[in-house]
Amino acid sequence: MDFIIKLAAGCVAGFAITLILLKFLPGEKILMGHDRGRKFAQGAEVNIGKPTGVGFYFILVFLALSAVLCFCFNPVVSDKGVFESGNYVTGLGFGLIAILAEMVTGWLDDRSAKPWNEYIKGALDVVISLIAAFFCLHFFGTRVYISLTGAFIDINPVLFYILTVILFIVSINATNATDGIDGLSGSLSVLAVFTTFLMGFMAGALPDRNTIILTVIFVPCLLAYLLFNFNPSKMLMGDAGSRSLGLFIAFFLVYCRVPFLYLIVGLPFLCDGGISILKITVGRLTKKKIILFKSITTPLHDELRKNRKFSVKRVWLVLVLAAGMIDFIYVFTATLLRVLGVAG
Repeated sequence: MDFIIKLAAGCVAGFAITLILLKFLPGEKILMGHDRGRKFAQGAEVNIGKPTGVGFYFILVFLALSAVLCFCFNPVVSDKGVFESGNYVTGLGFGLIAILAEMVTGWLDDRSAKPWNEYIKGALDVVISLIAAFFCLHFFGTRVYISLTGAFIDINPVLFYILTVILFIVSINATNATDGIDGLSGSLSVLAVFTTFLMGFMAGALPDRNTIILTVIFVPCLLAYLLFNFNPSKMLMGDAGSRSLGLFIAFFLVYCRVPFLYLIVGLPFLCDGGISILKITVGRLTKKKIILFKSITTPLHDELRKNRKFSVKRVWLVLVLAAGMIDFIYVFTATLLRVLGVAG
């Protein structure tokens, strides 16, 4: 009961503090940048001048409340004996620091007079991902669960490290590329984190109660932000929000020991923003000799806006409903397998 009370308090505090900070934007002139517009983004001109980088506020609230609840109240750890609780708690601490670092780099870009060179941002993403993946390998081990069935495998440490680095980099950039439609990136992030927690629980993979804390704090913080970001938006999360959200989603998957679940919860990000990154990368590597998806404007939300003439609200509705259906079908299938005794 005491744990539930602390969770409830954290949930309310996360929503209320984020709501107040975003309502008044304390230190806006010093801390925040203002949107400069995106050169090739469909409809980006409507966002010019809006406060950007407000991810600085809700990410700080999320990290601070998570740290207080996870480290100050000694949550009870699972008695399965697969991992030492101290290692997991220490690894979580380093993971939160990595997410903070990703937020700070994005925030500095948001408030700079000129956008940072994309190669600089990419290099910073790689460095942070390399360090964060090392912490995951060192503190969490290499056992991962197949969330659909609950079966587990122990991955070779070198392969685990490489795959984790790739997961972090892909998630950071795909989430960032998706942040072009009001409310989209935040909504998809809430779905991804909630589904990850649910599937980790069903697979018996969750290492401790910290997973509950992270989920219960993360969701209300994002919901408070979305109140200001639904179309027509009043403010934008910027790189401070989108890049750190991408890292947190990937880190949370690894922490819950279900990293391969990104192929499900991350599919909307990959289909929307990921294909844009792939298209640009292949084009540059081949000096534009190979152009993927020639007939599609990327990211996908720009295709829907520009070529399909969808409104912003309709784009959000279509993509979020599609993501929700994918998650629901996956969860339903996993549940059915357990009821039939095929899994678990």
